[in-house]
Amino acid sequence: MTDFTIDELMVCCIARQIKNGEIIVQGLATPLVGAAFLLARNTHAPDLYFASAIGQGVCREPAPLGLVHIEELWLDRALINVGFVSVAADILPRLRPKEFFRPAQVDANGNFNNLAIGSDYHHPRLRLPGSGGIPDVTVVNDQVYLYVTRHSRVTFVPQLDFRSGLGHAPERNYGAGPRYLITNLGQFDFLYGKMRLTSIHPGVTLDRIQSKTGFPLEIAPDVVETPAPAAEELELIRNQIDPLGIRKLELLSGAPRRELLERIIQIETAE
Repeated sequence: MTDFTIDELMVCCIARQIKNGEIIVQGLATPLVGAAFLLARNTHAPDLYFASAIGQGVCREPAPLGLVHIEELWLDRALINVGFVSVAADILPRLRPKEFFRPAQVDANGNFNNLAIGSDYHHPRLRLPGSGGIPDVTVVNDQVYLYVTRHSRVTFVPQLDFRSGLGHAPERNYGAGPRYLITNLGQFDFLYGKMRLTSIHPGVTLDRIQSKTGFPLEIAPDVVETPAPAAEELELIRNQIDPLGIRKLELLSGAPRRELLERIIQIETAE
């Protein structure tokens, strides 16, 4: 198959990282990852448990992708709902769930920043969404996975402005740093504690990936081209899991993103 978009490729790659029976955590505003979880559940991993920041719920039946009514399923049909502090600090660290975080900055060791861009925390150049439960989870969990929708030197930096997620750092006493990272250009692991390129997406070159990374890349000796989505995967994504294209919101910005948001909301509210 050659007729696919980068969001569909990323959904398939993330889904392939999921094993049957795992506990998967979905954060807020992560429809691309949500689509990947649903794809895994509809293919090779039917026995997933979903934990969500929405209502701090644990579900066996995951929420379908949506914008207008997504909270209803998590809040009304969850197996259990508990407080955010209990989830982040007590329950999830013990269960060792798998979670994909989307960082604003990442260094070569997989430390990452979701707090602010700029040297002055109180007057930053850009205020980011914040850490949420990331500092609690990443210091103890060894199932941390990362994704970045725009691979650039703005994100992949030699030194973070601030650190909210603990990577492969000397001060770590428990858990482990990130295991995997996917961007719109390729896939990476952290086998030796350093970000290492393992596959290059179709149509992308090694020189392009290195030029958009702010530190020297480690390259696996057996680096390959990222496998394209299968026809079955594309059929599920387009027609069952996300026919409205909500996953694309994470890759768009400006007017195209606003237009897609308005179209999705219009369709959902008309149903």
